[in-house]
Amino acid sequence: MPRRPRPWEAPPRPVWEEKPSRAGLAGKGLVLLLACLGILFPLWIVVVTSLSSRRSIDEAGGLVMIPKDITFVAYQELLSGGQVTRAALVSIGVTLVGTLFSMAVSVLCAYGLSRSGSLGHRWILMVLLATMFFSAGLIPTYLLVQSLGLTDSYLALILPSAISVFNILVLRGFFMGISQELIDSARIDGAGDLRILWRIVLPLSRAVVAVITLFYAVGYWSAWFNASLYLNDQDMLPLQNVMIQLVQKQEAPVGLGQAIKTGELSGLAVQMAVMVMALLPVAVLSPFVQRHFRKGMLTGAVKG
Repeated sequence: MPRRPRPWEAPPRPVWEEKPSRAGLAGKGLVLLLACLGILFPLWIVVVTSLSSRRSIDEAGGLVMIPKDITFVAYQELLSGGQVTRAALVSIGVTLVGTLFSMAVSVLCAYGLSRSGSLGHRWILMVLLATMFFSAGLIPTYLLVQSLGLTDSYLALILPSAISVFNILVLRGFFMGISQELIDSARIDGAGDLRILWRIVLPLSRAVVAVITLFYAVGYWSAWFNASLYLNDQDMLPLQNVMIQLVQKQEAPVGLGQAIKTGELSGLAVQMAVMVMALLPVAVLSPFVQRHFRKGMLTGAVKG
């Protein structure tokens, strides 16, 4: 039977609250180091291969690990105004417009569901929750998009996946954590719901809004399935679909295909360069939003 602590003794703490030993710290550091290497090493290979000449790639027998004969020819060819440049502009446009639309609808929906006096908010919440577990399926969704005349349209890349119920629930949980007295005082001063949302709720919810915005933006930027399903025009394809064509060697743009055939350019370097272009926006934006992740996600999830 464990001995009870005496009144002047501090109560025993759980094991996870004890100060770790030197061996424990060394083990944690080693695990983190291996995890970082497992993430960064493949990225290093992709970047180095995209900057390597055809001779370096041929000498390495494929992927290049040690930089040699650095050249930016692959990026120059990709950004010379061909299909890849057009696809990148399409992806940027779809990401910007889609993220703005998704955030507007999600914020309005979440704010309405967070107010207990909203008309039918419980039934609407139940319907939204049901869509997380049940869906019509791929064929009915395709027939619906086709009947609305959205095929071969950029709206087909936005509307079918514009709303995420999970993101709405996270926003709703955060909005419910805002002091009701603060909102009531604004109503007494004559503020309406839209003004309360714009002037009070959103400024207090910058963390969760930043996180959800990043979620939507990454989703639109990385999406490829809707384009492969609803778009038949090659000139309308976003960057991810063009990258798939290059990686799978299905069809290369005219200028790149000629440069690869004549030996001026390595097809593997082009593939790696397209991957870098696809990863770059997410890698650049993520550190700026990283500080909001803990507060935005945990608060929105716990207070729902």
